[in-house]
Amino acid sequence: MQAYLTLTRRDLGAYFLSLTGYLVLAAAMFLLGLSFVDLLEGLRKEPERSPVTELFFNKGYFRSILLLTTPAITMRLFALEKFSGTFETLMTAPVSDLQVVLAKFTAGLVFYLVMWLPLLGCIYLVRYYSNDPAALDVGAVGGTFLGITLLGGLFISLGCCASALTRSQTAAAVLTLAFALALVLPSVLADLIQTQTAWQAKVLACLALPLQAQDFTRGVVDTRPVVLLLTLTFFFLFLTLRVVESRGWK
Repeated sequence: MQAYLTLTRRDLGAYFLSLTGYLVLAAAMFLLGLSFVDLLEGLRKEPERSPVTELFFNKGYFRSILLLTTPAITMRLFALEKFSGTFETLMTAPVSDLQVVLAKFTAGLVFYLVMWLPLLGCIYLVRYYSNDPAALDVGAVGGTFLGITLLGGLFISLGCCASALTRSQTAAAVLTLAFALALVLPSVLADLIQTQTAWQAKVLACLALPLQAQDFTRGVVDTRPVVLLLTLTFFFLFLTLRVVESRGWK
């Protein structure tokens, strides 16, 4: 356990000691601010009954932030270690492969959650200037962050797997983005279909992972998407562990 915590602190600290980490935070804050400016402009023209968290999710900014930031967060986890030559040194240390994989995943996920903390401030500002207590509904905010955590965990685990496959950070980022697009594309196609009763839209909605978590933004937690997202996260972590263990086969 001590080795796992030490590795997690090491990888988490690397984010805050590098320019890449602050660039990711700045880009996420910029997109969050831009999304809420757009959201407030829309609310000024036409009031909405939906929670602010659901409006933010439906605007597409959430998916954009998820797609753009997770490759940048995960690309260095294994690829940089392999490129710099420290990976073999790390793996000869008295730590298990599982501890290494879980530590890097935890560090990436914690940094990802820190990146989303400004969302609370944006929601509070909407509540403050609209004088609407319902804008900061605890259930909706909690459900939203649950969805953000579950989807982020999936994308971070996917990025870990991609980073473990290559020595190039650029290749790892491209692989992560390609896989992430494959997961998000069904939700985009479902939004483009105007007739929501069509069977095509229903099929795409079932395949679209971000849409699975849409109910969370209203404070409604369904166990089915929770189990699905957790299962996929563990699956990609399992693949990452197998890739790391494969160094012994060479």
